[in-house]
Amino acid sequence: MAEEKTLVLIKPDGIVKDLAGNILTELSEAKLKIVAAKIVNVKRELAEKHYSDLKNSLIKKFGEEKGNAIFESTLEYIQGKFHTDRVFALVYKGEDAVKKIRELAGETNPERANPLSIRGKYGRIHSETKVFENVIHCSDSVENANREIELWFNKSEIAE
Repeated sequence: MAEEKTLVLIKPDGIVKDLAGNILTELSEAKLKIVAAKIVNVKRELAEKHYSDLKNSLIKKFGEEKGNAIFESTLEYIQGKFHTDRVFALVYKGEDAVKKIRELAGETNPERANPLSIRGKYGRIHSETKVFENVIHCSDSVENANREIELWFNKSEIAE
């Protein structure tokens, strides 16, 4: 088992619903250390960089028009266009951090997520935009965690 870091974002819907405390309590079950935390107003440039891999997969899955529309809604969602313009960004560190956090978060689609997971308890699919309002983002691999942490945090903001 390797010690690693992972990014967690409590998304705008999680902030506006006052779920940060509940989510942090549930994430504490992973027995990891928080080594960075801050509130971020997400600008479009950061949103595009964060979701850079998503656009092509959406176009491949849904076609160009629908894929681009879903991608734009996703960018608007993380920027707070539907709820609030704040995101709570955290870095967790410890053994198998990515796997442990993802297990607690549950599947990305809140309707398919285990009802006891964070996304299963608090998430929904927005009826108009079809965006997964899943209250939390967590890195899906060590490689993506490293890339995402560099996007969201300066090295000086991470206490190791």
